Amino acid sequence: MESWNKQFDLLIKSRTPLILLRSREEERVETLIQESTKRLNPKRLATWNYIDGLKGILNSEGHAARQPMAVLEWLQKVDPSLPTILLAKDFHRFSEDAGISRMLKNLSSELRSKTHTLIICAYDWIPPVDLNDSLTILDLPLPQENELRILLTNIAEASDSNLSKESLEELTHACSGLSEIRVRQVAARALAQRGKLSNSDLEEVLEEKRQAVARSEVLEYFETKASPSDIGGLDALKIWLDQRHEAFSDEAREFGLPLPRGVLLIGPQGTGKSLTAKAIAHSWSMPLLRLDVGRLFAGLVGASEAKTRETIQYAESMAPCVLWIDEIDKGFGGDARSDGGTSQRVLANVLTWMAEKTSAVFVVATANGVDRMPGELLRKGRFDEIFLLDLPSQLERHKILELHINQRRPNLNIPIQTVVDRTEGFSGAELEQTVIEGMHHAFSEKRELLETDLILASSQLIPLSKTAKEQLDFLKDWASSGRARPASLKIN
Repeated sequence: MESWNKQFDLLIKSRTPLILLRSREEERVETLIQESTKRLNPKRLATWNYIDGLKGILNSEGHAARQPMAVLEWLQKVDPSLPTILLAKDFHRFSEDAGISRMLKNLSSELRSKTHTLIICAYDWIPPVDLNDSLTILDLPLPQENELRILLTNIAEASDSNLSKESLEELTHACSGLSEIRVRQVAARALAQRGKLSNSDLEEVLEEKRQAVARSEVLEYFETKASPSDIGGLDALKIWLDQRHEAFSDEAREFGLPLPRGVLLIGPQGTGKSLTAKAIAHSWSMPLLRLDVGRLFAGLVGASEAKTRETIQYAESMAPCVLWIDEIDKGFGGDARSDGGTSQRVLANVLTWMAEKTSAVFVVATANGVDRMPGELLRKGRFDEIFLLDLPSQLERHKILELHINQRRPNLNIPIQTVVDRTEGFSGAELEQTVIEGMHHAFSEKRELLETDLILASSQLIPLSKTAKEQLDFLKDWASSGRARPASLKIN
């Protein structure tokens, strides 16, 4: 927070007249500004909200309650010899009023000479275009580890909890990404249940993070039991993922390795992209969050950027975790001209975050094709690697058929080589459907599954490799130029 404090102090020292401070944490905002006024003595802090009016200034307590214009007029008349910061809560709700908007513009020039500053605290407000030149926007990040450590220490001392250094560090790390009020709620529940804070509260912290994700409009907490053993083939991808998993360790940090950013999986439908995302999270013992890109663009015009910031905060609050962006080509593959450039701005925010993030959020993006994919996503460095999940080879088809037969008929041993030979061009999902359809044949005749059932089922299925041959050929040509690595060790 030291860098944020310096940035905020600089804005005040340079007589910035209007500041939009984006945060949900009003109490924390007020505390931080109060600390700044002490550093910048003789600055004083006044607060205003619609119900209570002004607070913090003698002889003005309660002034301008339910009168947003009146509080602006009050600040306009404050003596320049009394440098004042006015923190206005929820004031953005009145910005559409023509008089309020005009007054804000007037103050943006007048306050520079009067050494006063108006701070509007809001989270999802998109300022009117005519205020863009008047407002300076500053984001308040979630509490950093040092802040959380101090907060937990103070709570533990106040409750006479004997919190060991190891437990404090574990709790601090677990609370990373939670707001201050959420941390206090977790602590309050722990004290109510056990009368103290300890590392036993880690599950409470995780549940609080799950609740935060549940409140999100665009993220889904995805329970999965899939594992790499459920995936037939893709051995090159599995080896690469094992290496990246090791890079999350403390030893990797000491070795100088950065945290992995993520992977982009491209391939036709049914080749195991979604299953791979689920298997990564389960095998790495990380929560899996699924991002619905379509919901980012739903709702009011201009709200998508706020949803993107919120989504990133939720994802980081669950770190270490896997963030699964399914069918990213459809989400960001539209015409930017049709949405006023919103999709481009959201994509730019996501890519900037991926490049600069320091949290242990591993992004797994999946796409069925590259023809609609924005070029920015495909450039080297956006992801750690791009993999092509092609249609399975003969050996992989054999593994996939065995896997699905063993999952459903674990003690059955039947020859499948003829089926393997006849299913060239089938995807993994189509091979699974072949097994299921063959089992329907056998079950309807009240007998065990036979190879002939699988042969019949495969002959009745028209694979995607025939119905979308041109698309698949284009994808292979694109990948063969060195733009993507094959997910399989050998491709037939």
